[in-house]
Amino acid sequence: MNGKINYDKLPSGIASNVITKGCLIIEGGAFRGVYAQGVTDCLMEHNFNFECTVGCSAGALTGMNYVSGQIGRAIRINLAYRHDSRYVGLKAIMKNNGLIGFDFVLNGVNQYNRFDTRRFLSNNRRFVAVATDIKTGKPRYFDKAMAADYQSTIQASASMPFVSKPVAIEDSFYLDGGITDSIPYQWAINHGYEKVIVVRTREDTYRKNTKKMSNVLNHSELFKEYPALGKALNDRPTMYNRQCDTLDRLVKGESVFRISPSEPVTVGRLESNISKLEELYWFGYQDAKKQLTNLYDYLKK
Repeated sequence: MNGKINYDKLPSGIASNVITKGCLIIEGGAFRGVYAQGVTDCLMEHNFNFECTVGCSAGALTGMNYVSGQIGRAIRINLAYRHDSRYVGLKAIMKNNGLIGFDFVLNGVNQYNRFDTRRFLSNNRRFVAVATDIKTGKPRYFDKAMAADYQSTIQASASMPFVSKPVAIEDSFYLDGGITDSIPYQWAINHGYEKVIVVRTREDTYRKNTKKMSNVLNHSELFKEYPALGKALNDRPTMYNRQCDTLDRLVKGESVFRISPSEPVTVGRLESNISKLEELYWFGYQDAKKQLTNLYDYLKK
């Protein structure tokens, strides 16, 4: 079920200093995000280092390693530590009051695989993490250049409701950016990027069930205290499906380029099968590789 990890076959190395004009958008999806890690590693290996990256939820964790130019770092961490309870499990709950150990994945893991903070924070590339303000039920876009603590903004972006504690930033609290802006391509368009590349973690035809979550929300003290968050969660399937429909039209009109799973993804949000995670990573890598020529053509137009 959980075969030996083929570390030697995973890509590694440092991305070039070549900067590509355009904005890369990375969808979340918890451990489905390893698909996007395969995509971004392939992009780095072929010198696609976009000037701006916007990450949502798990996409923010993928994006930080993409901007730091560390090929293979993200997938190695996920494969090596998925069953480490400091990352996912009891020790994470005890230390983080949530299922995911952000202190470990953002800091503790550095003793085994150091993050290149200096390159990540350099001013030649922009990085934005999307999080949801639980007081207003609206998305907020944290730019690394303006964030007092970029790690907190990434943690907030990736903090899934129900299993994570809200993250305090400035005068509010934040959770998963996917609640309010799951695929934030509109941010890139609004900020004037002429080339927008979207990395999905679901196949193009996927849509969410729009059945309301009111029964779940009505029994949560958090959502009683923050009704705007409850409404945002209730509205999320409709918002998500609308984003997918609009993205289809933008891709068809060739104003946005999309890399997405060529087959339905069966990996769960909290997938524990390491073999399935490794397979999903290579699935993303190969899907991206097949799109390289089309991506070149899109960027030249």
